[in-house]
Amino acid sequence: MAIAKNGEQPDSLARFKAEFYQKENEIYMDGNSLGLMSKRAETKLLEITESWRAHGIDGWTEGNDPWFTLAENLSARIAPLVGALPHEVMVTGSITSNIHQMLATVFQPSESRSAIVVDELNFPSDIYAVESHLRLRGLNPETALKKIRSRDGYTLKLEDILEQLTEDVAVLLLPSVLYRSGQLLPIQEITQAAHQKGILVGFDLAHSIGALPHALHDAEVDFAVWCHYKYMNSGPGGTGGLYLHERHHQLLPGLAGWFGSDKTKQFDMVHSFTKAEGAGAYQVGTPHIFSMAPLLGSLEIFEEAGIGNVRQKSLQLTRLLRELIAEEIPEFDDVTPERDEERGGHIALAHKEAARICKALKEAGVVPDFRAPNIIRLAPVALYTSVEDVEEMVKRLKKVMVEELYKNYTNERNVVA
Repeated sequence: MAIAKNGEQPDSLARFKAEFYQKENEIYMDGNSLGLMSKRAETKLLEITESWRAHGIDGWTEGNDPWFTLAENLSARIAPLVGALPHEVMVTGSITSNIHQMLATVFQPSESRSAIVVDELNFPSDIYAVESHLRLRGLNPETALKKIRSRDGYTLKLEDILEQLTEDVAVLLLPSVLYRSGQLLPIQEITQAAHQKGILVGFDLAHSIGALPHALHDAEVDFAVWCHYKYMNSGPGGTGGLYLHERHHQLLPGLAGWFGSDKTKQFDMVHSFTKAEGAGAYQVGTPHIFSMAPLLGSLEIFEEAGIGNVRQKSLQLTRLLRELIAEEIPEFDDVTPERDEERGGHIALAHKEAARICKALKEAGVVPDFRAPNIIRLAPVALYTSVEDVEEMVKRLKKVMVEELYKNYTNERNVVA
């Protein structure tokens, strides 16, 4: 599959663009923060709403998508996207709540091994969750939380990651793709190195799921968490997901709740907990049915498109985007790694006027993403972005810079950047 440019084959994903709601003449480059709504996602949400209307409480077991097993059915369909076995995946919670569940379950500090390693570029919520678990175990985050340093403020070096894998470390938690720069980390290589030191490894897939294939099970990653509202287009606050390798399924959930029960016994209403088999045990409360519903429609699109095709087109679009920017607007500092195998689904540009440039771009009909203090993130999402969109976006950005239209705005972020 290739994009129709310079004599290449036609874009086999082009037909999906019409499936998404988008304003006329608007170029949406913020799908790495919140993906657009698809018509199928909207339809599934309305269908679930109708099932409540039609069945009342019987919607738990009746209708096209019974609620009682909705999370399990979704999980089996998500598993191929993260390269996991169906029973290793659970659609539940949010990234942060799932980090709490995974750490409560697998983090078992001892006198000699009690540190958690993260990176200094990670999303703040992940750090907040880790710090809270250290405090709950009576550990001091100032000493038990170790941060991998970045040499340039945007990316991580493999050797710097490996250097932190010392004998006192219990868990390594990293993003698969760094949100600030779009750097894709070598998941398998990191996992193997950590396991050789007896360290458990978890990844936050927020900026990779739906943009590229994964192989969590084969790479023997211990656990992972993610959201579905970015590249997976499940809507704001959409239910997230977790993965736990099957070798850990004997562990009782650190945070137990009744939807982690064996489903055949759940409504026996006894006080003795019988955990579900597989990742279903690590659910806590009642599934958020309306927040799951759009994912049903979104998954149909991914299953038809193929995640390999999505990745191929994504790489071609990001490659084209950075080449055009380098040619037409060289004053930007492109901080995303150059090699395809080291890049996720977005390009990150550093500029001292980044906040006001983003405001000017929105006025020009381009929706970018700003990240403090100086990053413009641009995500040409494969399912609804074309070559022509990328080319037009660069034209609009060049106009903003050449005519200094950004000077009409303050260089401060909006409430939601």
